[in-house]
Amino acid sequence: MDRLDRIKGSLLGGAVGDALGYCVEFDSEQHIFSRFGRCGIRNYVLTGSKALFSDDTQMSLYTACGLLCVEARGKAASIQDYTDSIWYAYLDWLKTQNGKMTREVAYSFLNSIPQLFSPRAPGGTCLASLQGGVPGSIEKPVNYSKGCGGVMRAAPIGLYFSGKEVDGKTVAAVGAASAALTHGHPLGYLSAAFLAHLVWLLAKGVELSEAVAATRSGLSTLYGGNEDYEYMDTLINYAVRYAAEDRDDLECVHALGEGWVGEEALAVALYCALKYPYDFSHGLVVSVNHNGDSDSTGAIFGNILGAYRGIDGIPKRYLAPLELRELIESVAVDLTTGLPDKEKEQRAYRLFMQRYYRPEGV
Repeated sequence: MDRLDRIKGSLLGGAVGDALGYCVEFDSEQHIFSRFGRCGIRNYVLTGSKALFSDDTQMSLYTACGLLCVEARGKAASIQDYTDSIWYAYLDWLKTQNGKMTREVAYSFLNSIPQLFSPRAPGGTCLASLQGGVPGSIEKPVNYSKGCGGVMRAAPIGLYFSGKEVDGKTVAAVGAASAALTHGHPLGYLSAAFLAHLVWLLAKGVELSEAVAATRSGLSTLYGGNEDYEYMDTLINYAVRYAAEDRDDLECVHALGEGWVGEEALAVALYCALKYPYDFSHGLVVSVNHNGDSDSTGAIFGNILGAYRGIDGIPKRYLAPLELRELIESVAVDLTTGLPDKEKEQRAYRLFMQRYYRPEGV
């Protein structure tokens, strides 16, 4: 399996989990199981012929676009460069949330895609933070939210850096900084740092349990001693332990939380991936059938297991009706290849630049 397979698997897997969970995001377990049967929802509720995803996948795509806009400038970039570019991309996402396309100049090529101009239960913290017009940071938080809106969009960071000569510290730092743009509580951005680091390792071909252990070790070195990080790591430890035991899935999910906040969404998704590393369908069903934030826990699960198993690990019945599948795959290709060689791949270079080249500060 090559890196492109893993990156496609992670982006598409995230969209699949998001789309299945989006159908029941605000439903109680009682309602889910009474409507869909004792196993809960297992197949999409289609709109027309399409499985629609939520703001989770929308913002993940804008995260990827922000990273690639830095790539298009073709020079060494700092953590701040990436964070600034992601911020501009998120401001473009904000423009889509009234559902009406405009002719306003956009930073992101994604604002030329009509289907993205559709509000899909956007998180209130993300909206309020972006509407405030001032990017948050770890040093100067704009709020004290630890909602899962930071972690659910972080996977593209790990995917992008899996092809770069960077260390885990840099990957985690960009993950944390990107989430801190809108979520100021440490658990709102440390969970994003963890997911970015984990997906980075998985996209490079590291085995799942080894990648989890290495991520815990790496982040412990960076954030160990921080009370909030230690709390998150304890929750992750429970997820790892539960996955190795013969316990009822829903009981384990209840013990880990509902997923509305970052550390719980991460822990639930991680439990499902570790419990069912070779059964995407089963893990997916467990990840969305609960009282909590079903689309986010499903999306993070799909990001993790998709990066581990690749696109062939995702059942075709989930991929066929997925909206904007071709767009997601094309962004996955761009994350994989990066800026093409101008002399050797002139057409690819030109197309990449048309999508992603924007002057700094636009």
